[in-house]
Amino acid sequence: AGDLCRMFQIAPVFNETSALVTRLALCEVRLALDIRWPWLILIPMREGMVELEDLGPADRHLVMDEILRAGPAARAVGEVLDFPVEKLNVAAIGNRQRQLHIHVAGRREGDPNWPDPIWGFGTAAPPAPGQRERMIAAAMDAFEATPPGTRR
Repeated sequence: AGDLCRMFQIAPVFNETSALVTRLALCEVRLALDIRWPWLILIPMREGMVELEDLGPADRHLVMDEILRAGPAARAVGEVLDFPVEKLNVAAIGNRQRQLHIHVAGRREGDPNWPDPIWGFGTAAPPAPGQRERMIAAAMDAFEATPPGTRR
């Protein structure tokens, strides 16, 4: 696994549209730089992965655990944004960027594109100065409070 992580390279678009939050056992967790929604992106640190089915059995279990841990983290980002999360949207779409990644986005009735999907809607609203750091800190705190194998 260590060799696979060393070979892992994040697609350049993620560096342009998101910021690193943390690295878990399998996934690099990134904050989407769009304050319209509390939105995290989990990118399994395995080279050449496109579909969830490309992951081995142990990594499939691990990615599900990390997705579940991302829920409280997205809700924590929502608190920073004064955006109470009512529903989590989880998706591995990959039509524009093939590198395997999983979106965990907080939604609520009345948000900018409710009830339709957020992907490809409108123009991103970047965080204000200092806001990105507060969002990342809230997400990191939530991950630390939800260790692997635990549920909210």
